[in-house]
Amino acid sequence: MNGKKGVIGILTGGGDVPGLNPAIRAVTIRASRDGYRVIGIRKGWEGLIQIQRDLPLEQQEFCQRLDEPTVNKMARTGGTLLHTSRTRPTSVKRKDLPEHLKDRFTDEVNDLTAEVLKNIEYLGLDYLIPIGGDDTLSYAAHLETQGVRVVAIPKTMDNDVPGTDYCIGFSTCVTRIIELCHKLRTSAGSHERFLVIEVFGRYAGFTALLPTMAGAAHRCVIPEVRFGIERLTELLVRDRRDNPSRYSIVLVSEGAMFREGEMIFENQETDAYGHKKLGGIGDQVSQKLKDLSPQYNNGRSIGIINQRLGYLVRSGDPDAIDSIVPVAYGNVAMNLIKRGESGKLVAMKEGRYTHVSLKEVIGTKKVVDVSKYYCVDRLRPEYLGFENQPFLIMA
Repeated sequence: MNGKKGVIGILTGGGDVPGLNPAIRAVTIRASRDGYRVIGIRKGWEGLIQIQRDLPLEQQEFCQRLDEPTVNKMARTGGTLLHTSRTRPTSVKRKDLPEHLKDRFTDEVNDLTAEVLKNIEYLGLDYLIPIGGDDTLSYAAHLETQGVRVVAIPKTMDNDVPGTDYCIGFSTCVTRIIELCHKLRTSAGSHERFLVIEVFGRYAGFTALLPTMAGAAHRCVIPEVRFGIERLTELLVRDRRDNPSRYSIVLVSEGAMFREGEMIFENQETDAYGHKKLGGIGDQVSQKLKDLSPQYNNGRSIGIINQRLGYLVRSGDPDAIDSIVPVAYGNVAMNLIKRGESGKLVAMKEGRYTHVSLKEVIGTKKVVDVSKYYCVDRLRPEYLGFENQPFLIMA
């Protein structure tokens, strides 16, 4: 099953973002031309627990051979041609076990890492390239300790993977937020309302901060700082009064918290990594703004337009940056493999492509440096100078 130089496996895990297919294409084309064979693992880590080793590769549902004709057309599209999941092989619930493993694993929660290692051996993988966020890559780092040669590529709309200034998907997310804010402002202005827009960002507020800096909103509230709703109301009323079109906009990170409160979730269910699904902070902010607005607006209530952007900002084609950066990341990954290096995370540092230890994704969180980039009193970005800043300023 080996190519002339070896076999490379590639998978995508976690949420989809624009830019994954260009990364898959870059790795596949470079690897194929350099004499490697490429196998795509479908549905992320789930694919590596679903493989049935008594079947030949051609009959495997969860993996496929990748070549240049397969990946060329798909690279122009969003999403991931390999599909994805939020599977965590160290914690697979009994109900989620593959059928062929249910008679061998009987605990309510099972560690299937031994099966993953056997499946990697069955596929003959010399290297594994996982593309994902800190959850996906934390398991990749675990596999590295088990002897698997891993070179990882960072992906997340929140841009919160430690060790790199840039994650695939972030630019398209910010671009979409700016575009949608500008579209929605026409309705807000027509009705002279507050526009409350909830955006992605569980622990990091980059996706709210950068669009606000770019002029998409008047204020933003981010996960790094608990905010006072009274102060937000006061500022938005002032912004609306000063605006000739009589409206104001606030971007609300999904992980933002009231000064006296916690994160708000849709329900209590958790994914494989223990995360509850966020959602609802925008609704609560909207209601409280409406209730409090008379106190700052001569007794008159101000109407609300409340919009959660959700999947609108992670769907569709990648923008220019998320078409170019993945190509560079894929080629940096292949350079590392050709040099025989592993345990690496492809990265961008201060506008330059590089790599860091994969261990950097474990045990730390990448969040906004509030002291440098956020004015807590004014609830908006703060930037005192752009000289010698990274390409995306706060990244």
